[in-house]
Amino acid sequence: MVYVAVKLSYDADVIIAGAGPAGAAAACHLARSGASVILLDRAIFPRDKVCGDFVGPSALVELDSLGVSPMDGYAQTNIARRAALYIVGEELISRPFPEIEGMPSHGRVIPRLSLDQFIVDAARSAGALVMEGCSLANFAAGPDAVAVVAASSNGQLTLRARLLIGADGSSSKVARLMRGSAPPRRDRFIAARAYFANVEGPDDQLDLYFDRSCYPGFYWLFPSGNGEANVGLGMALETWPAHNLTPALMLRRLMRDDAALAARLRNARLLGKIVGWPLMTYNYRLKIVADRVMLIGDAASLINPLNGEGIQYALLSARWAAETLAPCLRDDDFSAWALAPFAARVESEMRYDMALARLIVQFVSNRALTPAWIWASKIIAERARKDANYARTVSGIFAGLLPARDALKVVGGTIGQAARPLASKAVTMALSGPRGWAGPGVDTAPAGFQLAHDAAKDPAGFAEWLKCAAACTMELGSQAAWNAIAGKPNSSSPHPAVLSNRLERLLKHGVSQGPASFAKATPRRRSPGDGPAP
Repeated sequence: MVYVAVKLSYDADVIIAGAGPAGAAAACHLARSGASVILLDRAIFPRDKVCGDFVGPSALVELDSLGVSPMDGYAQTNIARRAALYIVGEELISRPFPEIEGMPSHGRVIPRLSLDQFIVDAARSAGALVMEGCSLANFAAGPDAVAVVAASSNGQLTLRARLLIGADGSSSKVARLMRGSAPPRRDRFIAARAYFANVEGPDDQLDLYFDRSCYPGFYWLFPSGNGEANVGLGMALETWPAHNLTPALMLRRLMRDDAALAARLRNARLLGKIVGWPLMTYNYRLKIVADRVMLIGDAASLINPLNGEGIQYALLSARWAAETLAPCLRDDDFSAWALAPFAARVESEMRYDMALARLIVQFVSNRALTPAWIWASKIIAERARKDANYARTVSGIFAGLLPARDALKVVGGTIGQAARPLASKAVTMALSGPRGWAGPGVDTAPAGFQLAHDAAKDPAGFAEWLKCAAACTMELGSQAAWNAIAGKPNSSSPHPAVLSNRLERLLKHGVSQGPASFAKATPRRRSPGDGPAP
């Protein structure tokens, strides 16, 4: 008997679900490399997508590599050259974007209606087949191909490819089917956004606002040019105690009550509605590759919990995916093992920074400590006024120009000094009960009283917050230790793991052993012979 090899047929080498920045950028890179690509999206372009619309300098570099910058209309998008920080209605600092070698010293505010169209056009020009009005309904990965069921108004069809890339956003169906479950609730952020016309103030300045009523979170006004602006709010879904307002209602109140924001919107007119959307922040425990399947962008939860940045990571992950797939396409190997270098690169590039960002957000999510964080933020801003390098770090982190690990210079100093003693004392009071509140320490700051009150009212919620904080701290500590072993610098700070170790000791012992261990774990005052502080 003679066996004849049968050549397998595919509709494309790669099918990509989702034509947002990540999916369209990946389609462009892969098509340019010679791969056949089908790009699916349920919408008909151009289409809007709820977002803050800020495209930072790093993302602009990626757009340029895709050939977007010469496109008609791109040059007319609004340039942002500086950012201002407001706390409780007061401007604390306004500075130009820092200059970083190899990066433009500005960002752009590009509504997603335009941005996504630019990148989809780049993918088409590269040779990708874009199927609009067609969404992924299901898929099944087999030994020889992945079968994708695509649904449209004309019914369903099944497409065969060598690989499926999930780029279908934070509510990714590809991710849910691949992992078998939705992301954990604690990874979720919520946001609201609206567009306004007749906005006052400079068109090249991004405004960031912090206020007690919306902590832990921030809100923004990002001008899109011609007197129009994107105004929005973002915050962690899981806070303790829980917020009882929707993001849209909270944003309306802030637009009314925040003096600085209200001044810019004095004569403004709302365009359309205030709309909201969920975001899934990075969690290294969630897999992003499987046999013949990989996730990129928001579908892989590549969103920074510290500043909500997602577009930059969408574009970067698209390029990393295309680079990983070059040998896979050549060798016809799309196993999870062959795709693992992509997951490793994401982890190498992002895990440490995201661990630090998550730790900061976890502490800020305790709303009882809001006064301390507001106070610490003011100290940061005041120092930034006087120290150009410090200001460069703060503005660079929020602009996406500098890694979050550089925040250690901020967290390890100003915020840590402000929050640790207050939190430790208030927690000890909370766990010791009403007698403890009436005894020594009754003069604790209002934040301490609020923390004690909330802990007594909801001890289970408080314990859960502490456990999550401890887990975040241990994750940061493990990453700092691993980077030290690997010889990879965590930051310019000389001792990047010291803060993590102290917080781990404070939180882990406090959760398991009660108030006495909190007192023991609280860092003592430094003496002149202790050496340099972290």
